[in-house]
Formats: sequence, C-alpha cells, structure tokens
Amino acid sequence: MSINLPSVYEPEKVEDRIYQFWLDGEYFRAQRKAGQKTYSMVIPPPNVTGSLHMGHALNNTIQDVLIRWRRMQGFDTLWLPGSDHAGIATQNKVEEHLAEEGLSRYDLGREKFLERSWSWKEEYHTRILKQLYKLGVSCDWSRERFTLDEGCSRAVREVFVSLYERDLIYRGNYMINWCTRCHTAISDIEVEHEEKPSMLAHIRYPGVGWEGSIVVATTRPETMLGDTAVAVNPEDDRYRDLIGRKVLLPLMKREIPIIADTYVDPAFGSGAVKITPAHDPNDFEIGRRHDLEVIVAIGDDGKMTEQMGPYAGLDRYAARQAVLDDLKRDGYLQNIEDYTHSVGHCQRCGTEIEPFFSLQWFVRMPPLAEPAVRAVKEEKIKFVPERFTKSYLFWMENIRDWCISRQIWWGHRIPAWYCPCGEMIVARQNPASCPSCGGDKLEQDPDVLDTWFSSALWPFSTLGWPEQTPDLQHYFPTSVLVTGYDIITFWVARMIFMSLDFMGEIPFSHVSVHGLVRDAQGRKMSKSLGNGVDPLEVIDQFGADTLRFTLITGQAPGSDQRFRHESVEASRNFSNKIWNASRFVLMNLEDYKPAATLPSGLERRDRWILDRYNAVVARSTELLEAYELGEAARAVYEFLWGDFCDWYIELSKLGLYGEVEEARERTRAVLAYVLERTLRLLHPFMPFISEEIWQHLPRNGTESALVVAPWPTFTAELVDEDARGEMEMVMAVIHAVRNLRQEIGLTRSTNSPVILRAPQRLRSVLEEERPFMEKLSWAGEITLRDEAGEKPGQALSALAGAVEVYLPLQGVIDLDQECTRLQKELREIEADQKKALAKLNNKQFIQKAPPEVVEKEKRKEEECSQKREKLLVRLKEMEQLRGMKWS
Repeated sequence: MSINLPSVYEPEKVEDRIYQFWLDGEYFRAQRKAGQKTYSMVIPPPNVTGSLHMGHALNNTIQDVLIRWRRMQGFDTLWLPGSDHAGIATQNKVEEHLAEEGLSRYDLGREKFLERSWSWKEEYHTRILKQLYKLGVSCDWSRERFTLDEGCSRAVREVFVSLYERDLIYRGNYMINWCTRCHTAISDIEVEHEEKPSMLAHIRYPGVGWEGSIVVATTRPETMLGDTAVAVNPEDDRYRDLIGRKVLLPLMKREIPIIADTYVDPAFGSGAVKITPAHDPNDFEIGRRHDLEVIVAIGDDGKMTEQMGPYAGLDRYAARQAVLDDLKRDGYLQNIEDYTHSVGHCQRCGTEIEPFFSLQWFVRMPPLAEPAVRAVKEEKIKFVPERFTKSYLFWMENIRDWCISRQIWWGHRIPAWYCPCGEMIVARQNPASCPSCGGDKLEQDPDVLDTWFSSALWPFSTLGWPEQTPDLQHYFPTSVLVTGYDIITFWVARMIFMSLDFMGEIPFSHVSVHGLVRDAQGRKMSKSLGNGVDPLEVIDQFGADTLRFTLITGQAPGSDQRFRHESVEASRNFSNKIWNASRFVLMNLEDYKPAATLPSGLERRDRWILDRYNAVVARSTELLEAYELGEAARAVYEFLWGDFCDWYIELSKLGLYGEVEEARERTRAVLAYVLERTLRLLHPFMPFISEEIWQHLPRNGTESALVVAPWPTFTAELVDEDARGEMEMVMAVIHAVRNLRQEIGLTRSTNSPVILRAPQRLRSVLEEERPFMEKLSWAGEITLRDEAGEKPGQALSALAGAVEVYLPLQGVIDLDQECTRLQKELREIEADQKKALAKLNNKQFIQKAPPEVVEKEKRKEEECSQKREKLLVRLKEMEQLRGMKWS
C-alpha cells in the first residue's frame, strides 16, 4: 500500500472497503483457543420491527469498543450477534400492513399469517444487518442467532417443560394486564404508568334490611356493574355493626355482602371500598380470601359483556358515562370530584390497560428469584454504575409470578396439548396421541410465550444449550452485558435467574448500564415529537467514526446524554485533525524503515512526547477497565489533538528540517512510533480511520490488520519526569505569550519582543528551547533575564509557573488608542448583556419562547458577563500603564 494518504479524508470511500477487508480476513471470528483467556458477550438482540435507532447505535458502539479492546489485548473474544422476534411488536407491524390491504390476521389464518411474519423478519433482519455493518460492529457473524431459530426454539421448549415438571410453571385463572388493542396479556413490567387527570365518583349503595347506605368512591364507575362485595376494615368502628349485612348494587339491583378485610384503609375516602374481583388486582386477592363470585363486566375487546344488561356491547368509556348518567338519574350519585391518578398503558401501543380475569400461564417466581438476589448481593454479578443494584434488588425482592402466555400468533407456541377427554399434555416433543385415552384429536394451546421468555435464555441458548457444545463450554459464562437501564427488569433479571437455574452459573459477571440518547433539549426521541435522529443519516453525512466518537464521548455510565449537532461536527473535526497529522507524518516517512527499538540520544521534546504517550496508555487502559469509556476516549482525544498534533508535530519540524541527519532520523522514529501506537489506542473508538491510516504506515510487526494488533502497554522506561516538567514549563510560557498578544489584538504577523525573568535553574532549558518558543508564541525575539534583574516598564505581564513573562508595549501599541478601544468594546458588551437580561426577566418570553431560544439567551448573558469582567481587568491594567488611576 502507498505510504501517502489522499489530501482529504472521505469516509464514504473508506468505511465499506475497510469493513469488507475485516470480514474477508475473518478477524471477528472467535477462535476457541484452548488455554487462552476468554472474553465473550452476547448482543442485546434488536427487534425485527424496523430500523435501528440512536439508542441501538450507542449500545452497539459501547460493545464494539469493549470487544475490540479485549481482542487487541490478546483475549479469545466472542461477540455473538442475533435478533429478537419481538412477538407483540412484530405482530402489530404485520397486522398494520395487512390492514392497508383490507385484511386481518383472521382472514389469512394462522399459517399464512406466520408466513407473512417470516417474510417481514427476513426483510428487516437484512436491513438491521446492513446498519450494524455500517456502524462497524465486530461481531462474529458466523455464529449469528435468532430467538425463533431451531436451536433457540428447542431451548425454549426444554426450559418450559422442565419448569412445568417442577411445578414452577402453572396454568390458572388469575388477574392479568390485558391490552384491548393488542388482544393479549402483558406482564407487569410491560405496563407504563402515567399520571392522568380523572374524576372520583362517590356512589351510594343502599342497605338491604337496614336503614341507611354506604358510600364508595371509584375512578371507574363502569366496573361497579361487576361488584360482588363492599369491604371495610374490621377495626373501623363506623362499620363494625354492618359487617355481614348486605347492600343493593345500584343499577344491577343485585344484593352483595359487606365484608371485613384489613387491606382497606379506613382513612381513605369513606373507609368503604367496592370490590370487583374481575377488574382490579387487589380486589381479586380480596375476592380469593373471601370466596367471592367473579363477574366479568368488561370483555377482552374492551366492551361490556352480555351479563351487563342494558350496557352490554358498549365501549368501556361509553359505558362509564352511561353509568354515571343513570346513577345520577336514580339518585345514587352523591358527587363527583376531580382526581389525578396513575393509569397503566401498554408499552407497545399506548392503550390503557384493562385489569382482566383470565386463564393464563405463569412462572412461579419466588424459588427462582431468591438465588438471583443472592448472586447480586454477594457481588458475583456487579452493576456498573453500582446504583442500579438497588433497582434490580427492589424488583426481584418484590416480584410477582410472571404471566408468560400471550394471545398472539407470532412467537414460541406453548408446548401444551388438550384432549377432548380432559387430559392436558406438556411435552418436549409433539405428542401423537393422548396418554390417557389414546385419542389423537389433540389441540395445541393457541397462545405463544412472552418474547422475554426466549430472551431470558439468550446467553446460553445462543451457545448451543441444551447441548453441551464446545462454544458453551468455552465461552459461558459471558464476561459482560451492555444494556440500557430501561430493560434491567425486563431482561437482565430474567437472564440471571434462568441462567442460575439451568446452567448453575451466573450469565455474566458485569452489567454495564448506559442511559438514553435524548435530543439537544433533553427530550426523549420519539416519532410523535419528530425529534428522532437516524444514525444512518449521520453516518452517510459524517462517517461512522464520527457518530461513534460523538456517542462514546457524550456518555457517562448509566446517565442519559444529549445528542447535539455541534458535537457531531467536533468529532468530524477530530477525524480531519488525525488525518492531516498522519499525512504530515507519512510525508516525512518516505524510505523509513522502523527499527525494533527507539534510537538513543533523544531530544527533550522526543522524550516528552514518549512520556505523554506512555501516560495516556496507562490512563485509557485504566478507564476502560472501569467501564469509563467516554473518559478513555477523551484521554486519547486530548493526547492526539493537544500533545501530538498541536505540540509535537510543530516541535518535530525543528528536527525534521534541521541540518543534522541523526536528529532527523531520531525525530522520524519517534513520530512513527507514537503515531502507530496511538492509532492502536484510538482503534476501539474510531476503527475505520485508524485502520486506514495504520495500513499506510511502515511497520516491522507481523500483524496484517490493526484490528488484531496488540494493545499498547505501559512501559516504565518511557517515563521521564524531567522532560515532562521542563516541556510543561516551556508550553506554559508559550501560552502566556499568546494570551498577552491576543488581549491587545496582535496578529501572528506582528512581531513583538518578549522578556522572560526566570530563576537560574531554569535558564538553560529556556535558552535551549528559545527557537521553539519564539516560533510557536508568534513573538519576535525572546530575551532572558535573571529573576533578580530589573522588571520592564510599560509591559503586560503574566506568570508561567516560576517564569515571569513580559510583553513590552513600546512601539507595539498606542496606550491611548488601546484604552479607547477597550472602553468601546466594554460598552458594546454591556449593551448586549442588558438586552439578554431584559429578555430573561420577561415572564412572557420565558413562557412562550422555545426552550432552545431561552437557553441561547442564558448562554449569551453568561458569556457577556465573563467578557465584561475580563475587559474591566485589562482596562484597569492599561490605565495603570498609562499612568492614570482606574476606579
């Protein structure tokens, strides 16, 4: 490959070619080497419901950084990819497409509908793969899995049957969360709760055989049609004599008992509550304790059932109003008050959840949860950040049985068959006949399993379980799981208890938790707000490395981040900076043959950059070990942009373009050494540009690709505290001179002498580095004076450590004109600040202006305030130099 790089970095011409190069070289394929330390991960499988979003881009970038880093460290790495069938979500999408054709799933029938679903899966699976390729993820694609593939399906059936045989899976009529839009049960954690304004209706239930009535309050008056009792607290003196008596259920004219239960809070409302076992989970439990009748008032379609008399067939919301109207007409409605309460909604479609009494399949959780709690408390599994341990433990210690049956068609069908004789068969293989009566008219349960049931087995089912495959024996347990905090209870908890139960081991030792990617205003990205950012569009415009670096440097473990366009541009500028610096280095490496070791006799600047490089190796490795990926990336950024590009590239020109050949060769050796190894540090974060540049560098190693080159290690011999301290002093002087010149508006082309007063012990270093200081500070001649010498008059001054820096003004600027200029600038700044403050003090502006406009004004006011303070200081200094007193 040519040593020269094109003048401009064009990611669209590089990234696809580099990714194909990696695929062709099989660099991502796990080797399963005996005796080699392993590092394995399973990808959180994206749903085959559409395109990847920015959250997927963040999650996969984090994983790719980890796996690339560990691969370079010499681990036997496996990053296993795959996708999830996403039962309800995918079925909803397919049904939406069918609706556009005027069809429903029932028009097609189960088999034809499943064919459509598989076609959808193939189309969107291919799309997701292309997106992951574009992002640069280094998964082992030869081991890709799908939650509905043959192997995963076998694992699912084995787990179901095994749990059933141990009485940890059971079937029964219980209260579940029902979505009337998706027409299926959903688990507790698939319900999203939202505070909503509502009303509280106070209804009078007249006594039967006794004078008076009991008043109950409800937010859902339509459910009173299914009431089977009124409950009071047994310690409530107001109702003690009424326990065991009856009241008349308004509208339905049905007598129902007054029962005593300690669940009832005497201080809430009237102290009496209506009990509807079919439509409230707490009422259901009370009903079980008191053997109450269960009357289903609302059907699975969200409409009132036939038992509801004149209200039968009404939508639940229409029935609510009709019931209120009739209660008012008949004198049973005491009053209605405004009330705000939490209402559950389906996570998939947003429909208000209906608590529903239904025959479903459940996993008995307490025996499974206990070991999973213990594993985390004993720190066999660690959450990063640690604060998410509390969320996990709270959920697991208060967990209820898991409803796992779903009334849809796309998914793992429940392996239970029913015979007309009444026998139920749960089996690993499809039964041919009934073991009880011998009949062959068996019907399989129509329901499918909750998607999270198969996802819970992902860390070991994907490695071949229930077979004891070589991959399972070699790569399980996995090393880390990278996930968002929003699915700790959905997925992480379930993987832990399933793995402990079926593998006898934890599924992973660490859970690295990241936050959400929000828009620039901090809002969650959503279709309704129209604020989503397509990661592919960012990649097409700026390249994958730019997107990856923006996401990584913008995140801190467990915290949300804001996606800003200016951050993307900053990452793009970093790519260009790396490219241009690498072009400079390569242009000076013609005919260069790297040696096995660095040359001796290195200059101070060479020893300094090697010391800085060595420090960033140690720091970035330490941060990666702690899952502080953003900080690790920033450490590499600061070294590359600041130390290497801004400083050493300029410093190196003294050696490259000097007259001493040995100095030129030493400089070339250091440039090549530092750039090549720093590209290794950069590679996990920005794999494409680093690989492209690395392939152009002259090298003496045996590695054919950067992706498998060894990760740099800290080298004690490169530590040089003297060079570090001396160069930091020199750079501090340069910064000080630049700042002084900037404050009086001097351009780079304007020469101005500089005087340095320094202790004798520093004079030799300053003298040696004087040519470099003069060049990079854009000054004229630099004069060195002893610290005991006379201080210059009429000069701006600054301190650079122990060095006093003076910028004489005679012949450089007119002090009178400079004071006038500063006063004018001060007036302009104060006027701008006044305008910004006027807006910020205007309540209408704060209330009506878009948040980003308000934020812009706040930043403007802060910037004006800071500039004003600096101008006042400089103006005072100028007046003093002019011989006038400033007050």
